[in-house]
Amino acid sequence: MPILNKLADYRNRLAGWFVDREFFMRSNGQIRFIKISGQLQRRVAGGFAVVVGLWLMVTAGMAVNQISISFERMTLVQKEAKVQSAAQRVSAYRDSIDEVTNDLKRRQDMLESMTAPLLGKETANDAPVKNETAKKISAAIPEAAALAEIEGRQIIFAERMTKMAKARTARAEIAIRQFGLNPDAMAGSHLRSGLGGPFIPFFSGPPKKISDPRFDRLADAIERMNALENALARVPTSMPAAAGLRSSGYGYRRDPFTGAGAMHSGIDFKAPLGTAILAAAGGKVTYAGYQGGYGKTVEVTHANGLITRYAHLSDYSVSLGEWVGRGIQIGRMGSTGRSTGSHLHFEVRLNSRAMNPLKFLEANSNVLKSQTLAGAKYSTSAERP
Repeated sequence: MPILNKLADYRNRLAGWFVDREFFMRSNGQIRFIKISGQLQRRVAGGFAVVVGLWLMVTAGMAVNQISISFERMTLVQKEAKVQSAAQRVSAYRDSIDEVTNDLKRRQDMLESMTAPLLGKETANDAPVKNETAKKISAAIPEAAALAEIEGRQIIFAERMTKMAKARTARAEIAIRQFGLNPDAMAGSHLRSGLGGPFIPFFSGPPKKISDPRFDRLADAIERMNALENALARVPTSMPAAAGLRSSGYGYRRDPFTGAGAMHSGIDFKAPLGTAILAAAGGKVTYAGYQGGYGKTVEVTHANGLITRYAHLSDYSVSLGEWVGRGIQIGRMGSTGRSTGSHLHFEVRLNSRAMNPLKFLEANSNVLKSQTLAGAKYSTSAERP
């Protein structure tokens, strides 16, 4: 076998290294012979090899131990650095929380001071509401105590604003009913009108919801309040003529041409030719032209199906699609169409059905006050659709 032959060859070479050796020594004229056998040489060489091997093992062990100690020291230093860095980061975050908290407090104070006049007497004397959730958060996470306090103030603020919105909504509903109109119908068409745009989720990932439903109730209350006050602000209550006497009322009358009984769907105002005709409320001009027996006519669409009609004009100063504000001149009094003299025929219609304009023009002071408050928010420019 080649391997066995190689082993035998190595053995023979090794045996050749350790052969019996004789040394001659001369001392004082005498010659001595010293013989060192091959076996002794092998034993001495083996012992030396063992000593060297042990020394190498001890040296290697010491080196490994030194490396281990150095590594542990390095690891400890790194851990200390990480702990110090983490402590600095926590400190920085706490400083950031304090800064954000102070900003939020200032903002909340500003909001409360700005809205205090709007809240009214019905909420001004409310006792402070204790927020148990804020207390629990403060106890569990002391660093978040200030933020929890602000959250509690915001919840109280939301509840008071909800009460205010509901109170104003109730006043608007009463005023709208005084005109013979349905508040739900008036608000319903406005709540979802004029809205649109692409859908972009506010939160990334799974949908999230505000945990406290009081904020949802506030949003709903303000949305309905805005819808009703916006509708109330567009109800036609202003006089449509700069001057004039009422010459014919709404309802049954004798026709001025035939004398037969007829239905008069509006109110007539008598005044000199050229008297200014004014929009009874803000709205969009949806007709401007000649219309049979009405003569030269302007129609203004306000909100939620309400339309005012101004007929028998000598001329008009608006065009189709134009937006006009309350009290803005839209034409001049005349006697065009089926007319016996200079006057204005004024109509109010809801979904094409004629209504008595006196309900709108002779509204009581409380209703007009509510409308004035609503109109202060929806001015001529702001009430555009």
